[in-house]
Amino acid sequence: MKKKNDIYLLAIESSCDDTAASIIKNGEILSNIIVKQDDHAAYGGVVPELASRVHQQHISIAVDKAMIEAKVLKKQLNAIAFTRGPGLLGSLLVGVNFAKAMALALDIPIIEVHHMHAHILAHFAEEPKPSFPFICLTVSGGHTQLVKVISPYTMELLGQTIDDAAGEAFDKTGKLLGLPYPAGPQIDKRAKLGKAIYEFPIPKIDKLDFSFSGLKTAILYFVQRSVKKDPNFVKEHINDICASVQNTIVEILLLKLEKAALQENVNQIAIAGGVSANSELRTRFLELCTKNQWTGFVPAFQYCTDNAAMIAVAAHYKYLESDFATQDITPDPRLKF
Repeated sequence: MKKKNDIYLLAIESSCDDTAASIIKNGEILSNIIVKQDDHAAYGGVVPELASRVHQQHISIAVDKAMIEAKVLKKQLNAIAFTRGPGLLGSLLVGVNFAKAMALALDIPIIEVHHMHAHILAHFAEEPKPSFPFICLTVSGGHTQLVKVISPYTMELLGQTIDDAAGEAFDKTGKLLGLPYPAGPQIDKRAKLGKAIYEFPIPKIDKLDFSFSGLKTAILYFVQRSVKKDPNFVKEHINDICASVQNTIVEILLLKLEKAALQENVNQIAIAGGVSANSELRTRFLELCTKNQWTGFVPAFQYCTDNAAMIAVAAHYKYLESDFATQDITPDPRLKF
């Protein structure tokens, strides 16, 4: 039974190819459902039009499962939250319009959520939670950012990629090596069986920004030269190549994270986003925190990749501020941070 002051929110995430729904009660996650799309692997990447069509098939399933698992009725909901952006326009449209229609039918408010803000606030989905301020390295398929988190409502962007993101470097390297999409988990798996014996350049980018386009080019030329000498090079050395690529990407990320934490004099450090599920990044991140006597926070795997629980957490804080959207709101695939 709902008590007078209980806050129940339904959150929907549909920014890319996974359809997700979550219920949060007074800041506590009651359910976190993710319905995955398996149709994109054959194309070596997400096909936007296909993704949006499959979202239409999955969204009611995800919402129903989330509410059943949480044992919550529609009449108990106080508001419905959704990802407004950034993301794929067609995919965002499905989530936004579903949330608007359902909220209109129930006569409850809607809450828009920034996808990257939600990745950061995923750290508040469970204990232990960081205290403010903290530095968060957010690494997902399309974004690489360093953010100083002052409060759930105030975040300062310290640095970001000027071209490709770390997740893209993993995926495009995997494609070059003939690994199935998504390549990040495949590279992680193979890296554990190899050694980082090949050296790739660390880009010298000013301030706290990142760049991965040069690294991708260096890997491409390395593979081309090696295959020219030995046509079986990739097949025979793929584990060592994966270990070397992963080692370099992690090194680039952590060098900037360390610089940011020292520059801002902050000892609460976090990582978030899909790439934060990478085993080497998680291990070396915690080693970096130990070395500098920082407190490190790594989200549970279910809160790393795109999920609705992180949208629900962000929405909970916005609900407390009565920060509601209007029914004329539209998705923004390039929503600014």
